[in-house]
Formats: sequence, structure tokens, C-alpha cells
Amino acid sequence: MKKNLSFISLFLLVYNAGFSQLITDSVNRIFTLGEVTITGYKPFRDNNTVSAAKTATYNRLDVSHALNLLPGISLTGVGPRNESGVSVRGFDLRQVPVYMDGIPVYVPYDGYVDLGRFTVFDLSALQVAKGYSSVLYGPNAMGGAINLVSRKPLGRFEANAIAGWLSGGYRADFNIGSRMNKFYWQVAGSALKRDYVAMPGSFTPTKFEDGGHRNNSYSDDKKISAKIGFTPTPGQEYVLGYIYQHGKKGNPLYTGTDTLNALFKNPRYWQWPKWDKQSVYAIANNKIDSSNSIKTRLYYDQFKNDLVSYDDGSYTVISKPYAFTSIYNDYSIGGSISFNNTAIRNNVLGLAIHFKQDVHREHNVGEPIRKLSDNNMSYALEDTYRFTGKLSASAGVSYNARNSLTAQGYNSTTKQLFDYKDNDNSAWNVQGSLHYDFTAQRSLIASVAKKTRFATMKDRYSFRMGTAVPNPDLLSEAAVNYELGYHDLLFKKWGIAAAAFYSHISNTIQMVNNVQTDPVTNRPLSQLQNTGRSEYYGAELALNLKLLRQLTIDANYTFIRRNNLDNKNIRFTDVPQHKVFLALIYQPVSAAYFLVSSEYNSDRFSTSYGTVSGNFIRTDGKINYRITRNFGVETGVNNVFDRNYTLVEGYPEAGRNYFINIMFSY
Repeated sequence: MKKNLSFISLFLLVYNAGFSQLITDSVNRIFTLGEVTITGYKPFRDNNTVSAAKTATYNRLDVSHALNLLPGISLTGVGPRNESGVSVRGFDLRQVPVYMDGIPVYVPYDGYVDLGRFTVFDLSALQVAKGYSSVLYGPNAMGGAINLVSRKPLGRFEANAIAGWLSGGYRADFNIGSRMNKFYWQVAGSALKRDYVAMPGSFTPTKFEDGGHRNNSYSDDKKISAKIGFTPTPGQEYVLGYIYQHGKKGNPLYTGTDTLNALFKNPRYWQWPKWDKQSVYAIANNKIDSSNSIKTRLYYDQFKNDLVSYDDGSYTVISKPYAFTSIYNDYSIGGSISFNNTAIRNNVLGLAIHFKQDVHREHNVGEPIRKLSDNNMSYALEDTYRFTGKLSASAGVSYNARNSLTAQGYNSTTKQLFDYKDNDNSAWNVQGSLHYDFTAQRSLIASVAKKTRFATMKDRYSFRMGTAVPNPDLLSEAAVNYELGYHDLLFKKWGIAAAAFYSHISNTIQMVNNVQTDPVTNRPLSQLQNTGRSEYYGAELALNLKLLRQLTIDANYTFIRRNNLDNKNIRFTDVPQHKVFLALIYQPVSAAYFLVSSEYNSDRFSTSYGTVSGNFIRTDGKINYRITRNFGVETGVNNVFDRNYTLVEGYPEAGRNYFINIMFSY
């Protein structure tokens, strides 16, 4: 018996050492060439980064739900389009661009991206810059930036995979890679399919939704990514990467009670048979000498999207006036070059030039293709200086310019294309920060950043399905973001991070009602204008506490208040004032852990005129067991108490649902 116990103890000891190595490896596998950082500036990484290990622990399958683990981040939905996104301290994805290894991947037309279509298994980290983001990212990072960083192999051959069942569907993911002397390669694939989303049992059936399996809630996402790298000498690295995503989804109908919502009486019978993205990029880093280096990025990003609007819930006929097939065929092409210099003692100087051309082509079947295109340029300078061993300062300035190249509209009455007048815009960004290290684990940061965001093509040119007047002359929005942050590690095991922030936004792009009357329908029309001033302020607190050897508490709290300073009757939508996240992880032996997590969101507005999506508490649970060093299994329940809640009024989230995963690593 003692011999058996000794064997088990030895096994657990060896396993625990291997498990610790896996955690270390997950950090080392970050593709550092894909990061965008202010050299010498140390943000509170744990408070602004979701690691691959963390997404796996909490079983987060897409980027939006993974980012929701962080303080300052609110999970958002676009119900009428069945899209998933996030806000960062109150700023939406038009104001917080999304990058993949530093390459912009947001949609050219409206600046958004459906983060629910981006799976996370091939990522090493999801990094968020809040408020104060490097000017080296490029334009439009008014409220920060999100960078999805891919993986990088460490060993001669390595592989990991997951196959899983989940309520209504399945998942299948793999990563394989190899490092051989000066070369390395990485290939990853993901499939996430749902035939339906389960409705909460307490949902009351409506005219357009009978409960059970949510009508028209299917989705099917597939992704393949690959890259090959060459490191001929220390300080030199060349990488070629490719990403392909194919998605399709249904669009559940509105089930709410807001009679002012046009969808209350006139539902949208929409499906998206194509949501495809394809990216090719090359990144090179060249160390010129001991003090100078140059990093270059070149990329081509393509987005193809089909939307079909049907007559009714049979989703078979397209004949009524509101039924159509809309086709997008967009692409962005661009690059950047950044120079880094450390010749001055205790000083790091960075220079960058960005170029990006966005092209949007759209038409409904039976109509001519109209084209919109912009050129975007950015010139940035950033410097960090360490005054002492404890105090450092960073400053950055950039000049951004957007030039309209082509702007075509379509007149549905005359059946003719027409040209909008040319419109250009430029903006300056200026920022600075102080960073003081009391000790290696205790830091204080103070920053101020004046950042801007250009109006998107949709902002400037969309008729909003006949309800609005385009405004090509929209100017850029501007925000001044202030932050005071503190980070500490007590007793070498209690992590604490806190931040207070304030943003003042001017030239806010807001919808102004009744600017003119449609001469044909006699219906009042609205228009987006630079009419607003607003303010966002709040605080964050994050805790990671190892109370016992086997018990860890992971918790964070976010408070955000957003005020419209010019028109208090126009509410800001989609962001709760209070968000609380709490998780308990109990690991009785090194081969197994139990996880319970719970999240509270207070009320949020779903419309600018005051429709409310109510507060909710959602609880999830999971059990994970490592069978051998290479195989493991886990099972869990999401929304354990089957709460009926919404992120957008009228669009219920999933009820109680289950999953089982089998994991392999080598």
C-alpha cells in the first residue's frame, strides 16, 4: 500500500512539474513579433491580457466571451444582426480597433467586427490597451486597442487538440508546430458548430418564438491559420502568415415588448450564408546594430459577406419589397514600418509610418455594384525615458489623415449610381504617462491621452434603409483619456490591480432626428452629425488571491458611468454601470480542478430613447481532470440556474447548456 502511495505521489509530483512547465510555456509561446507595445512602458499585464491558459480554464470559445473576463470590458450584442462584441471602458469597437498580430482585421465599411466569429484556440494571448494605447498601432484607437496574438512553437514537434460536444453542436480544434534550428512553423484549425441555442425554461413564448430551441439561431464557423518563420541571426526574424475564416449564421427574431422598435411589428427574416475573412501578412524584424532595429508589416485582408432577407419564417422565398440579397466584397491592403532606437542611455525612441487602403463594394442582387474607398495614413513618434531605477516617462504624438478616394451611392428610384463629393479629414493625437516602481511587484501609473477616431464609411454614407440622410462631411471624434492605476503583489501570491479613469469626448457622432422630410414618403429623416460632448468615468478593481494551496479566487469589479453632456434625453447603450465577476478554482490534487464562476451585470440601455435590458446574474461550473500527461477530460454547465436574461432587449441569451471536452497535448 505504501509502495502504491509512493508511486502515486511521485506521479503527481512529476505531473505538477509538467503542469507548471505548461504554464510557463504558454507565456513563452506568445508570438512577440505580433505584439504592439510601448518599449519601456509596463502596463498591468494581468489586468489587460487574457492568456491561452485562461481561455481554456474558463472554456471561452470566442474572442468576445474571452475578453469579458477582464475588468473594464463589457460583453455586448447587436441583436438585429446576431453579432457579439465588447466595449472597453464604454468605447465600442469602432473606437477600439481589433488587430491580429498587429494587423488590422476590423471591417472597412463600418469599423466593427463580429468577435463571435473569431475562435481563440490558435491564440496565445488577447491583449487590450485601455485609453492609453501606443500611437504605433495607427489611427482610430480613440478608446484603446485589442490585439490578438498568435502562438509560436517551442519544441521540435508539439501538438494539442480538443474535441467536444456542446448543447446543440460541437467543437474541434488543433494546433501543431515545430521549431527546427532557424526555422519554425505553426498550423491551427478550429470548427465551432451550433444547430441551435437552447432557450431558458422560464421564457414566455411569443408570436415569433416558441421557446425550446431558439428559432434561426444556428451558426457554423471554421478557421485555419498557418505561419512559417525564419530567424537567421539573433535580432532578425521573418514571418509569413495566412488566416482563413468561413462562417454562416441565422438571425433570431425580436421577442421583446418595445412597441417603438420597428421590429416589434415588422420582424427581419435574415440569414447570413457567408461571413468570410481571409488575411495574408508578412512581418520582418531587422536588428541593424546594437542600438537600432526596424520592424515591417505588410498585409492584405479580405472580407466577403452575404445577407439574405426572406419574406417570412420559412426562409425560402424572396419576393416582398423588404426582402433582398445583399453582397459585400471588401478588402484592405496596407503596411507599416517602425524604427526603434536605444542609442541614448535609458531611452527608447520609436518612429512609425502606417498606410492602409480600405475598399468597400456592395450591391443587392439586381442592382449595380457601388464602391467606397479611403486611404489612411499615420505618422507616429513615441519615446520612453527612465529617469531613475524607479521612475520612467513615456510620450507619444501622431498625425493621422483619411482621404476619400471613391464614394458612390445608389438611387433606388432612378436606378442610377451617383458620386458623393470628396471628403478628407486629419487629426493629431498626443499622450504622455509616468510610471513609478516602488518595488519589482508594486507600481503606480498616471497617464493622459488625446486620441481620435475617423467617421466610418457607414457613418458618412449610409441611408440607414431609407431612414437617414448621409453626411460625408463628418469630422473625427476626439477623446481625452485620463487614468491613474496601481498594481501590487502582496505576500508573493495576492495580485491586486486598481484603476480610476475619466474620458471627455468631443465632436461625438450622434443621430439627429427630423433634419428633413422625405419628399416621396413624407417621412421625417435623421442624420449623423458632430453635435455631442460626453464623458465616461469609472473605476476597476481586480484580485487574484491564493488563499490556500488548493484554492484560488479570481475576481474583478467595474464601474462605468456615461453622461451625454449636451442632450440628456439621448442615452448611451449596451454598457452596464456595474459588472462583477467572481470565480473559485479548487484543485484538490494537481491532476484535477473544480471551477465555479459567476457574473453580475446591472441594467443597461438597449435604445437611445430608454428601453432597458435588465440586470442579471449568470453562474457557470466546470470539472477538469488530467488522465495522463497527454490526455484530459472536462465537463461543465453554463448558466447553471437557467436564467432568462438579455444583453439587448428582446434577444434572449442561451439558457442552461452543457459541454464535454476531450483534450490532447504533446
